[in-house]
Amino acid sequence: MVSMKSPELSGKADEKAQLSGGAGVTSSVSSLAIDREVLARSTMPGQGGVAVVQPYVPFDELSDAEVMLRAKAGDQGAFAYLLEKYRRPMVSFMYRMTHNAGVAEELAQEVFLRVYRSRETYKAEAKFSTWLYRIATNLAVNHARDTRHERPDVSVSLDEPDPVTGMTVDPADGQPNVEENLLRRERLAAIRQHIQALPERQRLAVIMHKYQGMDYRQIGEVLKLSEAATKSLLFRAYETLRDKLKQFV
Repeated sequence: MVSMKSPELSGKADEKAQLSGGAGVTSSVSSLAIDREVLARSTMPGQGGVAVVQPYVPFDELSDAEVMLRAKAGDQGAFAYLLEKYRRPMVSFMYRMTHNAGVAEELAQEVFLRVYRSRETYKAEAKFSTWLYRIATNLAVNHARDTRHERPDVSVSLDEPDPVTGMTVDPADGQPNVEENLLRRERLAAIRQHIQALPERQRLAVIMHKYQGMDYRQIGEVLKLSEAATKSLLFRAYETLRDKLKQFV
């Protein structure tokens, strides 16, 4: 598994990093430590290459698009802030797409490498999260297509922990009996398997809606669909899942 740490970016924007074979992605951007002082003040490049210290506005008081515009202007702490904010959601999203924790980490890291390389052409025409999930969606879809003939049928361990929280599917409260616990595990495994079996766009929409907490408008922006078309897409997906899972209802 490739670990992702917040970067002190080295400026090697031309360095190539691709998913391939067993090599995974390079960790040059994400393996370096953050200089914590960068997070405390925004230093922007001025004329003649002389750095000019701007009045400090905390990143959490700005929109994500405004933070990304700071990263575009050369504020390294801005990129580190966005990486820290979205790393876990990206790993979770990629895990739901691949059901492989190691691949999810690598794909999430590749998303941020692509964000970093694209920073100079970034335009705040849409929400930052929409732009981010478009990059992630394209990467996940391409990876699935490239490895379609390399992977066996999807299998899900009933005891598999969540890659982000580390928790298993055991309910924390209520002390269910053995039969109730087994039924819950079987239902969770069935849900995962049937989501994986959905058509590509339906699967993406369900993962973004159910697990990422995105609304119809946000999902539509990522998939380039109208809100009505997104609702219809999700309706068909959930109807399919209800039919496949009716034995658990």
